[in-house]
Amino acid sequence: MALQESGEMYLESIYVLSQTNDSIHAIDVSGYMGYSKPSVSRAMGILKKEGYITVDADGHIHLTESGISVAETMYRRHTLLTDFLTRLGVDEKIASNDACKIEHVISEESFSAIEKYMNK
Repeated sequence: MALQESGEMYLESIYVLSQTNDSIHAIDVSGYMGYSKPSVSRAMGILKKEGYITVDADGHIHLTESGISVAETMYRRHTLLTDFLTRLGVDEKIASNDACKIEHVISEESFSAIEKYMNK
């Protein structure tokens, strides 16, 4: 089943949180994303069922191999698109918000072209 934009956002958030914290719980994701704990818990159930995360007996959330793959892709897209837009003169906060929207719909071909351009 294809992952929806919201699922990609959750995985990216878990990935970002995991960079500074080994012990991630639903409440951490809730605080980071600004969503209610019940909404996050429901999303975690879906992501677990689809094989993107595991949750251990203590409630620690871990990305699976496929979860890491999606999360790293979204994070890479987000950071590069934010950088691209800020270099064009867009305010950093606006650039980050716009990148968050674009990262989910941009084709791999277009993203690769931007990435190639940025790495010149």
